[in-house]
Amino acid sequence: MTRIQAQQDAQLVRAALPLLTLTLIGREESYGYQLIERLADYGLEVTTGLIYPLLNRLERDGLVSTRMVASSSGPPRKYFALTVSGEAAKVSAEGQWHLVSAVVQQALTKEHGQND
Repeated sequence: MTRIQAQQDAQLVRAALPLLTLTLIGREESYGYQLIERLADYGLEVTTGLIYPLLNRLERDGLVSTRMVASSSGPPRKYFALTVSGEAAKVSAEGQWHLVSAVVQQALTKEHGQND
C-alpha cells in the first residue's frame, strides 16, 4: 500500500480525516497519538498538528466524549470515545463519502474508457 502524506494531498486528507477519525474512535476508544499510529497502519501519515485540532473540534461539537487516564510513561492521556451524536455524524459522513467516491469512480471510469 502506498503511504499517503497529509501535506501531499492536504485537501483530500482534510476531507476524509473526520470520517476516518470518527470511524476509528467508534471501533476503539483512543488517545490522540494512538490515532496517528492507527492511521499510519492504514498508510495515512498525519501530524499532531492535524489530528489534535480535529479532536478538539469533535469534542467541542459533542461528537466525542473524553476521559483522562493515568499513563505509566508520562502525563495522563486524554481518551476519546464516540457519542451518540458522533455515531450519527459518522453514518452521515460515510454516506456522503460513498456518494462522492461513486461520482469520482464513475468519472474516472468514463475517462479511461474514452482514452482507450
